[in-house]
Amino acid sequence: MSSKTLSRYFAWRFFVAVVAVFAGVFILVAFVDYIDAMRKASDVPNAPVSDLVLMSFYRVPQIMERLLPFSVLVGAMVCFFGLSRRMELVVARGAGMSVWQIIAPAMLVALVLGAVGTMIYNPLSASLREASKRIESKIFGQTPTALEGYDSGYWVRQRGVDGESILNARQSREQGLKLTTITIFMFNSAGEFKERIEAQQAELQPGAWQLTHARIFALNTPPQEFDTYLVPTKLTREQVAESFAAPDTVGFWHLPTYIRFVEDSGIAAAGYRLQYQILIARPFLLAAMILLAASVSLRAFRFGGVPQRILLGVAAGFGIYVLSKVTEDLSKAELLYPLLAAWLPIVAGGLSGFLVLLHEEDG
Repeated sequence: MSSKTLSRYFAWRFFVAVVAVFAGVFILVAFVDYIDAMRKASDVPNAPVSDLVLMSFYRVPQIMERLLPFSVLVGAMVCFFGLSRRMELVVARGAGMSVWQIIAPAMLVALVLGAVGTMIYNPLSASLREASKRIESKIFGQTPTALEGYDSGYWVRQRGVDGESILNARQSREQGLKLTTITIFMFNSAGEFKERIEAQQAELQPGAWQLTHARIFALNTPPQEFDTYLVPTKLTREQVAESFAAPDTVGFWHLPTYIRFVEDSGIAAAGYRLQYQILIARPFLLAAMILLAASVSLRAFRFGGVPQRILLGVAAGFGIYVLSKVTEDLSKAELLYPLLAAWLPIVAGGLSGFLVLLHEEDG
């Protein structure tokens, strides 16, 4: 009975610490993002303050999603150091609890938080991110999305009435419904190259792309210019949104559909598969952070060396972050399987913390 009571107490203390750290970082990030938005809006006359606040507020949840593992790491360290400073860990060990029984409640809470973060928080943050893009577009006009980070933009194959075409967009708004810096390679029904079209902007209309300031380059024909030009397409609004969505802006429940559509379009789906595996593995990543935090913060407080152990824990978390970025880049370059890229940092971090705890507990 006393063991169950202590476990519930430790679980509650860990949950409160993680929520406090997460909320504190959320407020800090929101404030910094709002200051940056105010700086950008200084050149925009009569920019509504309420819209700037909403834009920052809607953008922060996705940023915090990336910081969730560090919030769990810091929260666990705060919780364990607090229990050690008040001699509560000494009492628990004196009551016969092992280190595994002490950290088990925190790991269980971390698994639940990770599952909630994947199934509920991730789709919500993706929706809020799109809302922030719409507000940003209204305030600042045409704004680039994550597509701008790619040297070649984003490619998609589409079918029209007269044949297929391959479309490249450098920038996108509203998940592909409005595009800028467009290049389209047109082919006839026999699959032979017909013409190349370049345009400044494109907007999806029912059954066609409406191009603005288009230039057409055909074989053995001088270039032609049009203020507006229609390119037939069979893509629907939903398919376009799926084609032009960056992997980290797609909610967890929609990722399988995106993966199937992207693969059917002949486009590499490594980024979407990697994001899907990362979201599935998130609960276990948070559990690995508990093991890392426990490995540096469960020693008795009176032994000293607390600043060094805090720095060691932060350094371990940063090392896991660097490893995860390296594996993600390798996976996006199709040099590493998405499954392995998502789980390798978790195994490395969890195994490191487990071995340290095993050595301190059992010698």
